[in-house]
Amino acid sequence: MAVPKRKVTRAKRGMRRSTDALKNPSYVEDKNSGELRRPHHIDLKTGMYRGRQVLEPKEG
Repeated sequence: MAVPKRKVTRAKRGMRRSTDALKNPSYVEDKNSGELRRPHHIDLKTGMYRGRQVLEPKEG
């Protein structure tokens, strides 16, 4: 059975767990419509992604 050689200090444990925290989602302003959207995601209002029409635009 594997047993740790030394105790993991509070600092090392905290450093390891620091990546587990939830981060706020980032948004970018769309170049064409000016709407906020997630990076690398389809703009659902216009249906555009990277300058190409991918989906039909939403009505309303």
